[in-house]
Amino acid sequence: MTKNSQRPETATGVLLASLVLPGLAALSAIAPLNAVAENAPEKATLAVKYGSYKDSQPGWDRVKVDAPQVYIQAPIAGEWSIEGSAVADSVSGASPRMHTQRSGASNMSDSRKAGDLKVTRYMARSAVSAGIAYSDEHDYTSHAFSVDGRWSSEDNNRTWSLGYGTSIDRIDNTSNGVNTAINQRKRTHEIMAGLTQVLTPLDIAQINITRGTGHGYFNDPYKSFDQRPGERNAWIGLVRWNHYLERYGAALRSSYRYYNDTFGVKSHTFGLDWVQPAGKWTFTPGARYYTQSAANFYLDPKFNAQGQYDMTATILSAMAAPGNKSFDQRLAAFGATTLSMKVAYAFTPDTSADVKVETYRQTSGMRLGGNGSPGLDPFRAQFIQVGLTHRF
Repeated sequence: MTKNSQRPETATGVLLASLVLPGLAALSAIAPLNAVAENAPEKATLAVKYGSYKDSQPGWDRVKVDAPQVYIQAPIAGEWSIEGSAVADSVSGASPRMHTQRSGASNMSDSRKAGDLKVTRYMARSAVSAGIAYSDEHDYTSHAFSVDGRWSSEDNNRTWSLGYGTSIDRIDNTSNGVNTAINQRKRTHEIMAGLTQVLTPLDIAQINITRGTGHGYFNDPYKSFDQRPGERNAWIGLVRWNHYLERYGAALRSSYRYYNDTFGVKSHTFGLDWVQPAGKWTFTPGARYYTQSAANFYLDPKFNAQGQYDMTATILSAMAAPGNKSFDQRLAAFGATTLSMKVAYAFTPDTSADVKVETYRQTSGMRLGGNGSPGLDPFRAQFIQVGLTHRF
């Protein structure tokens, strides 16, 4: 085989390795889905990671999260694999301000333990997986289940996928809450269909369509004047395109995600990553832009004749508003940017370490196509993760 004839195979391999599908909401682990023949892993993989998250609004630090995590995958009998992960979060801080000049914050200190387990059966050009997940904190417990299948064409240039996930959540807030929620339930379902296609030796594309439905308790018991519909359904579309740049030996990963739900929230997410190997090092800078509209029942603040925030008028308007209502900043109209950098170093072909840093900034003024919701404090967050991975 000549040197030139090897290039397309190498390029496609880099692209396929960098194309990762998001798992169903029922699973916290993320598994790759490549347009190649399905094979069980030849080696076991052990990964240990530690993440640190903190966010802030002007004048005060809010939430801090420390999250150690472990992941393991192992082959079984050549045709099966089992994988699972476990995480223990430690959370402290306060919830976001209601509006810029009014604090709707509630102090909190909590811990969460979560884990998931998935079993996969591999066949000649297909694979089927089933998984369970569990998450528990003092006022919220979630049980989840998922099943998915994927199969490839004879030339292995095309892969179809189909998956289903469901979760059953219990909300049991009996102390320190504004609205007491005792033994409230929420049930969600997701169905996802996807197609991954090798377009050229240098390009691979993917499209996923997800339908999500949910019913039950969607209120936030820690917020005043928070009453939401008992049903939330959504359509989600995801398009990805990866291109290999022979000149630089790098892969450019791009993505677009559309979201639309019955709360009235519509969002668009644009992402771009550059994966640059350099000997034993791999550098992956990235950027993401997010924009969303406000929920139909989101409440804007009231202002007086001088344009200043009027707390009394705002509260009175909320009391008078019939039906569903919420001051939750996450349901407002805003835009946000995320900048990231991941650096990985391979000590050996089977052992590597990585560090990832993300910085997030959210304001109402960054909303696409016009101003977002008024009276929102800018919001910032930073995430740092370090990890070590070994195959054996």
